[in-house]
Amino acid sequence: MHCLSQMHNLVFTLILSSFLSFSALAGSSQQFHLDIPTINEDIKLDGDFNEPAWQHATEVMLNYETSPAENTAAPVSTVVRVYASSTSLYFAFTARDPSPDNIRVNLRDRDKSWGDDMVGIKLDTFNNARLAYQFFINPYGVQSDSIENELTGQESDAWDGIWYSKGKLTQNGYQVEVQLPLRLFNFDDSNPIQTWGIELIRFYPRNETHRLSTHKIDRNVSCQLCQLGTVSGLAGATQGKDLQLTPSIVANQSQQRDITQGKPWSDDNDVDVGLDLRWGITPTTLLNATVNPDFSQVEADAGQLDVNNTFALFFPEKRAFFLDNKDYFDTQLDLLHTRNISSPDYGLKLTSKTDDHTFAILAANDTQSQFLVPGNLSSDIAVIDEQSHNVATRYRFDPSKQFSIGGLVTLKQAEEYHNYLASIDIKYQPTKQDTFTAQYAHSQTAYPDALFNQFCGGDDCTQRNDNCDKGDCAINERVLRTQKEGEFNDAMFSVTYQHQRRNWYAKSNYQSIGKDFRADLGFIDKVDVTKFVAGGGYIWYPENNFFNKITLGGDWDISHSQDNERLEQETEMFIESEGGLQSYIATGIVQRERVGRRHDPSIININGNTTMFEETLGWFYTNFTPIGSLKLELDVNYGDDIDFANDRPATITMLNPGIEWKLTESLVLDMSHRYQTLDVDDGRLFTANLSDVRLNWQLTLNSFIRLSSVYTRIERDPDLYRYQNPNRLYQDMGNELLYGYKLNPQSVFYLGYSDAFIADDDIDSLTQDEKTYFMKVSYAWLL
Repeated sequence: MHCLSQMHNLVFTLILSSFLSFSALAGSSQQFHLDIPTINEDIKLDGDFNEPAWQHATEVMLNYETSPAENTAAPVSTVVRVYASSTSLYFAFTARDPSPDNIRVNLRDRDKSWGDDMVGIKLDTFNNARLAYQFFINPYGVQSDSIENELTGQESDAWDGIWYSKGKLTQNGYQVEVQLPLRLFNFDDSNPIQTWGIELIRFYPRNETHRLSTHKIDRNVSCQLCQLGTVSGLAGATQGKDLQLTPSIVANQSQQRDITQGKPWSDDNDVDVGLDLRWGITPTTLLNATVNPDFSQVEADAGQLDVNNTFALFFPEKRAFFLDNKDYFDTQLDLLHTRNISSPDYGLKLTSKTDDHTFAILAANDTQSQFLVPGNLSSDIAVIDEQSHNVATRYRFDPSKQFSIGGLVTLKQAEEYHNYLASIDIKYQPTKQDTFTAQYAHSQTAYPDALFNQFCGGDDCTQRNDNCDKGDCAINERVLRTQKEGEFNDAMFSVTYQHQRRNWYAKSNYQSIGKDFRADLGFIDKVDVTKFVAGGGYIWYPENNFFNKITLGGDWDISHSQDNERLEQETEMFIESEGGLQSYIATGIVQRERVGRRHDPSIININGNTTMFEETLGWFYTNFTPIGSLKLELDVNYGDDIDFANDRPATITMLNPGIEWKLTESLVLDMSHRYQTLDVDDGRLFTANLSDVRLNWQLTLNSFIRLSSVYTRIERDPDLYRYQNPNRLYQDMGNELLYGYKLNPQSVFYLGYSDAFIADDDIDSLTQDEKTYFMKVSYAWLL
């Protein structure tokens, strides 16, 4: 109760302080201002600006280079004309180039054209420095869009709006014409005149990537959306009828077999008809609904190597229903990760913003119950073969431009299982350099009585055998964390302070997560831990040098269990630089002490039950573009590690090169390979290789053919394992061939084939055990 009282006092103090603060932290006309005329004339979107409407549009120049140079004169000329109709915003970019042959442009899929020449638009439709829509277009008209979230500091390109663009190369550079329908945006149409935050941008990549803007950007201000200019106009603008119906048909034929038992192929044919609804009930309130959705993923996840790793892997969300207005649910902690809803029959989402209030609710069922079982030394995925109901709701209040306070509630429930979570969070920016965030969450959970049996390999988890004190025990941390009777409760909180200036920054964070805290709709993979981090760095901006930005930084952190048993202590120093050849180079050294696995897995204690290992690890990372069509990448780790399977010191060697090779303007090859070894005193424990190869042929702006293959090979020495007897050789490979046609992000046709192969000590060579043929057709009706 004392802790809650302190938090209430803190919240009250911050609210009062925010009202007393006079500094403006949103788009300002002092930065840049643009008046948009309303011209109700139709144009043909073709990349030419021949229509009379363009002669009456407002014209503006991109006069400043904000990176890598600091608010200097732009090296090339960019003219933008802007006007509005009753239903859309129109932009015409004339991007001049003294050497048009050097323009970098490729025919790519949506959101894949980064590195090309491009122009862009950033719009904050509430001008409150919380969220901004971003639209970027390359000279061929290829679109990239995203949402920038100031609360989390992240940009999400997973959002896909329906908007229109055309681009064309000219003798003097290129031209881009853009139409942004007002139905794209959330905005308050009760205002007779709209005033939005705005920035117009051009990326000009040559030896360095030059960022050009309508106005100056102050590097001494940590907030980015606070530095937008303003645009006024759109008199009497309304979103009008904003109703989108997207029916879909999905058909697939899959075959599987258990090779180890020599079973024949089993077939499964499935045809599903689904319907998605997107309805703008008001200009600030959006309803998304889906019935019998196709929540399969068209694009395979990037390959990840799961070896000598004790925590569950993270995979990002890619499904459109969950991504639309996803930012309305975001908090500083990852308390909502919708990939925990794996296969729903229905979903409903309502998001709304009015004045200073933001509200969002999500509800969906799932044909099973899937969630993380976290610990302080390991985590894993639990699955209950029962339908679950999932709900998340978020409210945020922005009483001033410096202060936000919000709450999040999540619910995940099945017949003998539930997880309820409630959270409160604040963000306060007393100055342009200082940011303070805090979040508190409390959970109540109940597990089925026999859930722990999933994690003991079929043995009797209730019995402690004679070999437990030697590490060979069916009981483990996941068993101990799930062997619960009745309901259990706990809490977590996190407090962060950051001070950021042009040439230096400092930050610190303290986080405490209780033993029995669970966030089963989120991705919190560690519990029973407290962690303190403090760090900072200094930044140089050299002029007339190969490097245009150099940062020297580091941090120190220490972690304990809730019983004050030390888990880890780490010091890291690093140096990073940006410069010519569009290069980024970083290297650092880490020195830490941390515990390995529990000697007796049947006991949760750390002290007297683990070994504290000392490690020194060096790392290096770089990516650069030696020529316009080739981007190279390299990630290297070498130094001390822990052999978690056998609880002893080890040496890790990791090499991860990558290449993006634009073979032609429409054909791109992406390849990466991860090579990793772990050596112990008696020899090499394992050698792991993972290759990820993707070939994309963009036939037109709307259609493509994509081939992907992910291959994993792990060679182990079973004689060096103390508690296990693993396969000497394990291999798997997954392949996918996909044809796609996209009229827009929701009107699509996909036709594809995928398969999987596996091999181990009992299967001599890669043998196919899965294959699937699939087709999807959907069409978005804009009513």
